[in-house]
Amino acid sequence: MSQPLADDLGFLLSRASGQVVRATNSALAGHGLRVRQYSVLTLACEAAEGISQRELATVLGLDPSQVVLLVDELTAAGLVERQAREADRRTRLVVPTPEGHRVREAAREDADAAMETPLSLLGEAERDRLRDMLTRIWTATG
Repeated sequence: MSQPLADDLGFLLSRASGQVVRATNSALAGHGLRVRQYSVLTLACEAAEGISQRELATVLGLDPSQVVLLVDELTAAGLVERQAREADRRTRLVVPTPEGHRVREAAREDADAAMETPLSLLGEAERDRLRDMLTRIWTATG
């Protein structure tokens, strides 16, 4: 049987991404998170003084209105809060709560485990190479 889309890199990337997102969403569900919420929480946890919603939108490649909704959901769950930036009180930073840090750590273990299934066909060197190639594409077009 012919697979007409097997040579279409866009299709293959989309399908692979869909598989990874579905597996990760399933793993994160027990923590009350989805991939996009987890990404916002992770970026907030990694930023020493918090991260602005504008920066989140840029890094995640999302419309700012989508980021506002994600932050609203995480705020309602008690995982992040908005705080004024010292240097510019008009800018609000997304900062994780202690519960946000705890949930992120627990969720990270499950998200990492979920990645094992779709990536189990690749060796460590192949994963590193794939990560490098995808990062180059992302940063060149971001």
